[in-house]
Amino acid sequence: MAAHSSNLISRSVNVSNKIIAFQGYKGAYSHLSCVRVHPEMDAFACETFSDAMFMVERGEADLAMIPLENSTAGRVEEIYRLMPKTELHIIGEHFEPVNHCLLGMPGSRIEDITEAASHPQALAQCDTHLKSLGIAPVASLDTAGAAAELAAVPNKHQAAIASSLAAELYGLDILRENFQDKTGNTTRFLILSKTSQMPVFDPAVTFMTSIMFAVRNMPAALYKALGGFATNGVNAIKLESYMASDTMQATSFHLDVEGHPDQRSMQYALQELDFFAKDVRIMGTYPAHPFRYRKDTLVE
Repeated sequence: MAAHSSNLISRSVNVSNKIIAFQGYKGAYSHLSCVRVHPEMDAFACETFSDAMFMVERGEADLAMIPLENSTAGRVEEIYRLMPKTELHIIGEHFEPVNHCLLGMPGSRIEDITEAASHPQALAQCDTHLKSLGIAPVASLDTAGAAAELAAVPNKHQAAIASSLAAELYGLDILRENFQDKTGNTTRFLILSKTSQMPVFDPAVTFMTSIMFAVRNMPAALYKALGGFATNGVNAIKLESYMASDTMQATSFHLDVEGHPDQRSMQYALQELDFFAKDVRIMGTYPAHPFRYRKDTLVE
């Protein structure tokens, strides 16, 4: 990773067609996910989710790595409102465990640290460890941004809570790994492309299909729209509602199901969805990430 990261985000978007866009500073967990999934591509940092997604829409980047939900913080609501405004396709998913590291200036020790800066969510996730060490939390806009600020203004009494990649990029020492109070905090990312990449159906592979739709104005419309999945044995994994307009009169839905459109059960379910819903759009079909089926993620 060290050899690759030295040229990350160094090439112009006008000359490279091997770019994966993400939101945040270099060294953010979105950046780390880009490196893990597509180390052969140049990761490009964007200020906003919209910037990253529309880089792909305009053909300035091949892919975007976009967080959709976190096991601790919940969904990233903005993404649901942005997706209908694009013509992007979901071609994959990635689950990234959030392993916070306590970072300091080279040569500093934990005993030297009196303050640690990071995003408020990261600070909350490390609260017990911070208190046990007598380190005061300092809120920052971004985990990797806190690391960048520490590198720019060195102070052996200050630390940042960020990723191991941030330590590498900004020349900081990792004073302690896995600094979060609880393990298991994980972010699910969607990998977006301008072109659809429908995989060939393979019965040995578990596929996910993401669908957007709005229900028709009739009693029990949502119940009827989803009924086809139940009666045809298609497992619905996730259902999110969001307001599709500023009027607050139209509710749209994001649905993740376990299945491939070439399966007969899925075809019957989608036919029923089309009958009871409108503006149905299959966002993408892609192999389910192995993280979904780890034994330690299942509830007994």
